[in-house]
Amino acid sequence: MRDRIRNGNQTTETVQPSRLSPEQEMKIGQKMNQDLLRSGEFRLYRNPDIQNYVVQIGKRLVPHSDRANELTYTFQVIADNQVNAFATMGGYVYVTTGLMKFADNEAQLASVVGHEIGHIDGKHLLQQIRADAVRRGLATAAGLDPGKIAQIGIELLRERPNSREDEYDADQRGLNIMGDAGYAQSAMPDFMQKLGDQGGSPPEFLSTHPDPENRVEALEASIDPNQRDGNGLDSTAYYNRTLPLR
Repeated sequence: MRDRIRNGNQTTETVQPSRLSPEQEMKIGQKMNQDLLRSGEFRLYRNPDIQNYVVQIGKRLVPHSDRANELTYTFQVIADNQVNAFATMGGYVYVTTGLMKFADNEAQLASVVGHEIGHIDGKHLLQQIRADAVRRGLATAAGLDPGKIAQIGIELLRERPNSREDEYDADQRGLNIMGDAGYAQSAMPDFMQKLGDQGGSPPEFLSTHPDPENRVEALEASIDPNQRDGNGLDSTAYYNRTLPLR
């Protein structure tokens, strides 16, 4: 849903965050991506082989997502030793080189990518933006300027973690996606356990998420016995040969 409001001699398009069309969502996601990269806060990893490797994993997963026919997904690798991954909206998914190094195999990496696709499928950031706009008194009957939606989204990414409910929802969605794509579902709780077992401060990927032990238990209970082991895409040897990051 969109409207137009006149500001002096200029007409500004406004949209309702809860009623964005897929095209509007992708446009705002593109704006967020441009702003994040322009700010210098995130820097793309300039190795086309590594970028393409993640893109291919994404392409394997996306057909099994709920919004495969609505969005054009963009998968990008961020040059950062922190173990992290996140998604904005409109199909934009990011993983760090630190996370790729930390994963033991492709299925573990795919579990994280699937989890982030799950956030997009669940429209979790969009729901946060709408709630934040209402809380701050920014929501109007006409809606919000798309640029403002992008700005709020970036602020939320920096300052506010996903809710416990959103994380569990993304876990379940991601588990189903990776299993249907042929990856071993067991890789998701295995990787979650590995993250939780690290000494000292938890990896950034877990620092704002629910207790990993509870998430591991929930995932183990949800694994489809027929998809536990996948079809061999979790090969550690293959991952180490293919990924020249170590």
